[in-house]
Amino acid sequence: MQAHRSTFLVLALALLLALLVLSGARPYDRATWAMEVFPIFIAVAVLLTTYKRFPLTTLLYVCIFLHALVLMLGGAYTYARVPLGFQIADYFDLARNPYDKVGHFFQGFVPALVAREILVRGAYVVGRKMLVFNVICIVLAISACYEFLEWGAALLMGQGADEFLGTQGDPWDTQSDMFFALIGAVCALLLLAGEQDRQIRRLTSAARRETAPDVSASTGRRHRSGETLGKLASGEQRRRPETGSDP
Repeated sequence: MQAHRSTFLVLALALLLALLVLSGARPYDRATWAMEVFPIFIAVAVLLTTYKRFPLTTLLYVCIFLHALVLMLGGAYTYARVPLGFQIADYFDLARNPYDKVGHFFQGFVPALVAREILVRGAYVVGRKMLVFNVICIVLAISACYEFLEWGAALLMGQGADEFLGTQGDPWDTQSDMFFALIGAVCALLLLAGEQDRQIRRLTSAARRETAPDVSASTGRRHRSGETLGKLASGEQRRRPETGSDP
């Protein structure tokens, strides 16, 4: 099972990198693409360096992969020009391309599962209600920090940041972005919390089974080493000549 999971993750990583290269081949705006997909580089580096000591559930890896696809598509076209967004706008009769809201929905959906898994496995929070509260707070903090980043880009780049911001003239774009992140977090907790708990239990059980033989072998070695030392000590006592004063 572990070998199949490792193979699946390696193939997913290879596919992700191939799609990342494809998205950056001919993007609408190179600077916008770089800023939009930059979180993918950070996420891949963190996941690779922490895989052995803190592997995540398969569910979470799949969600991170899907989030990366959303970022790559938005980076390649810019969020205001993604064809999928125009199809959604036509279907729901919307006045603007809503693909950036899809991105912010995932910005809440996936980080909620990441935060939840870390909090649950580390036993950092006691109580289900407090767990939900902390996850929601973390998601909103991440969303707010991203809005700060967009604000900084607007100040530094001026009109050049329009493609990155993707506000499309909406004065309430910042507030709606954070609201969609909140919706994403709530949906993740309602839909996937149970499955995530099951996968966490399987993951931790597998980790215990892998470490159990080492522990028993180490205990056996210590036991055999103690027996050997005991035999050596008793043998020395038998061989040791008796000492005493002559009569």
